[in-house]
Amino acid sequence: MNDRSPAGTSPDPAPHTLDAGLLSPVRAGTPVELAVSDTAWLQAMLDAEAALARAQAALGLVPPSAAEAITEAARAERLDLRALAVHARESANPVVGLVGALTRTVAAVDPEAAAYVHRGSTSQDIFDTAAMLVSRDALRLLRADLARVADALAGLALEHRDTVLPGRTLALHAVPTTFGLKAAGWRQSVLAADTRVAAVLAALPVSLGGAAGTLAGYTEHGADPERLVAEFAAETGLGIPGLPWHTLRTPLADLAAALAHCAGALGKLAVDVQSLTRTEVGEVVEPYVPGRGSSSAMPQKRNPVLATLIRSAALQVPALAGVLNQCMLSEDERSGGAWHAEWQPLRECLRLTGGAAHTAVELTEGLVVRPERMRANLRLTGGAIVAERLVAALAPLLGKAAARELLTRVTGAADRDRRPLAEHLEAAPELAGRISADELRRLCDPAGYLGDAPGLVTRSLRSATTSDC
Repeated sequence: MNDRSPAGTSPDPAPHTLDAGLLSPVRAGTPVELAVSDTAWLQAMLDAEAALARAQAALGLVPPSAAEAITEAARAERLDLRALAVHARESANPVVGLVGALTRTVAAVDPEAAAYVHRGSTSQDIFDTAAMLVSRDALRLLRADLARVADALAGLALEHRDTVLPGRTLALHAVPTTFGLKAAGWRQSVLAADTRVAAVLAALPVSLGGAAGTLAGYTEHGADPERLVAEFAAETGLGIPGLPWHTLRTPLADLAAALAHCAGALGKLAVDVQSLTRTEVGEVVEPYVPGRGSSSAMPQKRNPVLATLIRSAALQVPALAGVLNQCMLSEDERSGGAWHAEWQPLRECLRLTGGAAHTAVELTEGLVVRPERMRANLRLTGGAIVAERLVAALAPLLGKAAARELLTRVTGAADRDRRPLAEHLEAAPELAGRISADELRRLCDPAGYLGDAPGLVTRSLRSATTSDC
């Protein structure tokens, strides 16, 4: 039995077979998911159609009553979303079916107004404008979450300005640093990402070009193209582009780059938290929620799920952003495939990055810092973490080469017998009578070798602030 429709599409699926976020938990249930849903996208296309009619009415090209009727009819709940999606297979884009459905809806109320639906326009004008409207909503949510993340990190940086922990390079203890400096670094990356997102948000443009970017369809109906673009931009609240951008895809490429940068900034935070929360490190712990992070096999585990979700998004967004960047290679005046290839990667970039930022709010606002574990970890090498300092301090007494040779020898011995480095130095014949035991113990204190870490935190918090959302 052939259970296929004549057009070659499958029967309408049950609701549970549609994308519910099962394989993308980082965005499931977050505000951005609703903001970029199919319903939101449909409403954005309808908003673009209504805004175009109002802009044309403002210039005397469409009767005001027709613009009012179109605006009133342009509601997503009045259309069959699934039917429009299936119909899109016949035209390779969802706008053609939408125009037909909207025209029928308008005609049922005002037959004369139906003639003015989509007047002079083309599918890409409506879809690209809708994409900018959806992106605007998503970016506003994103920026609000980034502001909360930055504020939470500022609090951590200030509170732990002088909290000492091991600095690690290539996974091993290097020299001491402070948790405040680490948090300040996370915050600086988040602020830099927010700056990029803000710039893109401010520049999102309408799309108005007509069939081949000449606006001929609009001018044929008497429109002054410059005034029409300005009115359309005013109606939508979007920017005025320098030229029609059907195949000049810089707005999408810029948006993708900002989202990739933002995901990377959040991913850096996440991967650090994952490392610091390891059982054998234990310097931070994710906020506790009963039942969260449990393992299906190991009842003792509480996995760092928030950091894991954020990292999963950060690994995906750059690849998806790469697709949007590749789509800049759009041929002629409308691409047969490159434009169409943008849609799903754009939505994924928006909802993955937005989901990661929303998750990062909970992570940073509830992160538990454990200074006692940091102090314990500083003692693991018996003082070897300040070997760099000791070489510098002992070089005037022994010469730089001899001081380095001594530290190489005694740090190795301390590692083997697990005795403090200061004891080995006190017993070193090269230092007999040259430096006191108290001074050696002072030099071996990690808290005394922080460089300008506290000052860097203070200056960072003073100079870097979030932009207004």
